[in-house]
Amino acid sequence: MVNKQGPEVGYLALHRSGELRERMERAYEELRSCVFCGRACGVNRLGDGGEEVGSCGIGSGVKVASHGAHLGEEDPLRGYRGSGTVFFSGCNLSCQYCQNYDISQYRRGREVDPEGLAGMMMSLQEQGCHNVNLVSPTHVVAPILKALVIASGRGLRLPLVWNTGGYDSLETLGLLDGVVDIYMPDMKYADAEVGRRYSKVKDYPEVNQAAVKEMHRQVGDLVMDDQGIAERGLLVRHLVLPEGLAGTAAVANFLVKEVSRHTYANIMDQYRPCYKAGNMPPLDRPVTRAEFEKALEEAREAGLYRFDQREARFLRLFR
Repeated sequence: MVNKQGPEVGYLALHRSGELRERMERAYEELRSCVFCGRACGVNRLGDGGEEVGSCGIGSGVKVASHGAHLGEEDPLRGYRGSGTVFFSGCNLSCQYCQNYDISQYRRGREVDPEGLAGMMMSLQEQGCHNVNLVSPTHVVAPILKALVIASGRGLRLPLVWNTGGYDSLETLGLLDGVVDIYMPDMKYADAEVGRRYSKVKDYPEVNQAAVKEMHRQVGDLVMDDQGIAERGLLVRHLVLPEGLAGTAAVANFLVKEVSRHTYANIMDQYRPCYKAGNMPPLDRPVTRAEFEKALEEAREAGLYRFDQREARFLRLFR
């Protein structure tokens, strides 16, 4: 099954001009002193004289935990045929409550080469998925770009979704300018100390906000076709945490004042204690209805108005 032809995705023009291959080559060179994320480890992941790994736990290659059509993503991504997700192993964050910790922290998955990754992308297109949705991709940008060069030559034409924890460096986003069609970053915290405590990174809000602003500069507000399927733009995820730890009001105010009041947001209710959260109160309990309703109210009061419909579905569960 092949997807209906829509507007041409950006990476195809870059492929024809040869720029996509040049970006890929630059990405591999940058592995010699890796600064793909806000950690800026600076380790040589390319393998010259012995491969090193960064905080992400991955060297120059790539591991994939799973791939396939996903019907649980945001409405504009999943549509009616699913979002074509590729879940990468490893992560540049160390969230102590991660629901996918077996993939992100324990790095469960199988090693694939760029040829194999390109094959996965083509398979998702043949299944009829609306997009190729790269989940936790920041630390493996180099092999992703190499796979994209291969897949572009084979006829890949689906929009590319960069589904990230939001701790991406500006250097990485420079490599992706014109490549990515839809950016879907998390905005996890508004307070740096909360980010340090629960995701083990420094300056999360500073890095995250700079990244989100650059993402919006590249792709603008989320644009959908007449069937409500995302074609291009920014979609922000914000997970509500117990006792307001995520700082919803500050995140929403940043988006309205410094990005766009038209930002499409998914205010997420599905927090539950996982990984090490059981020993880290108040993260040792789910979010209450009152906490979630307060977060939604704060987002609306800030001026956001484009929300994923799962918020309404969540509230109906309590009636």
